[in-house]
Amino acid sequence: MKNYARFRQFIAAFTRLIDEAGNDEPAILERGGKLLAALVGHDDWLPEDCAQPHPGHYQQYLLYCDPLERFSVVSFVWGPGQTTPVHDHTVWGMIGMLRGAEMCREYAQAAPGKPLAAGASHQILPGQIDRVSPTVGDIHQVENALADRPSISVHIYGANIGAVSRHIYDAATGAAQPFVSGYSAPSIPNFW
Repeated sequence: MKNYARFRQFIAAFTRLIDEAGNDEPAILERGGKLLAALVGHDDWLPEDCAQPHPGHYQQYLLYCDPLERFSVVSFVWGPGQTTPVHDHTVWGMIGMLRGAEMCREYAQAAPGKPLAAGASHQILPGQIDRVSPTVGDIHQVENALADRPSISVHIYGANIGAVSRHIYDAATGAAQPFVSGYSAPSIPNFW
């Protein structure tokens, strides 16, 4: 039986954090990172419907969206060899690794219309937290670091991320194209 109370407690704690911190991004990333680490430190709460890979592309399942769209929580499920395009978020975000591993390649935009500068790559392992935002670094490419099985990460963003207009980049030219990611499932799970 799944421990849905764990996720409900996380949502309650994160809502209190947003109520208290407002737009204080450093406080949200610091305190929110600890809350997310506690959540992904236990692999007993994610519904199986939100942990299913697709053979052709990664999946983004909406788990919760704050009624005021101040934050959203999604699970990302990566099949072996699956990767994102180079992209940004335009809002703060945190990534918590639940199962498997991800590789993240960071990029920076030197100037509009110029090639992106490739930065460091790092691996994210279960229990670890990564952060993104326009203030701490917002452009990256992510892939499943495992060739033989799916990986699952839990992301929390400072908006309804499936409805946010963001960008996909051509790293060689710096050209940006707008996109809205949407979600992989037509409904959200009932944790209540």
